[in-house]
Amino acid sequence: MQIPIVHNHSRSDGIYDFDARGIAKRFRHAAIFGALDALTPGERMRFVNDHNPIPLLQQMQARYGEQVDIQYLEQGPAQVVIDFVKR
Repeated sequence: MQIPIVHNHSRSDGIYDFDARGIAKRFRHAAIFGALDALTPGERMRFVNDHNPIPLLQQMQARYGEQVDIQYLEQGPAQVVIDFVKR
């Protein structure tokens, strides 16, 4: 009898880093939505990008509504850091 291997990908702090700068632009939004879909309530994705992602935020609002909070941590000329928190 084989015992299945179970991976626990939970972090005790519930914060998951997502650096969009290393993902090809044509795949970014799909990757971001996939990561957000994988979060459980109370977890957050710490998103890093090289610009303010206004079109992404509009798509997120349409897709998730009140289910995801958006919290800016940094808005600089070279880097933007946003926490997306799943409710």
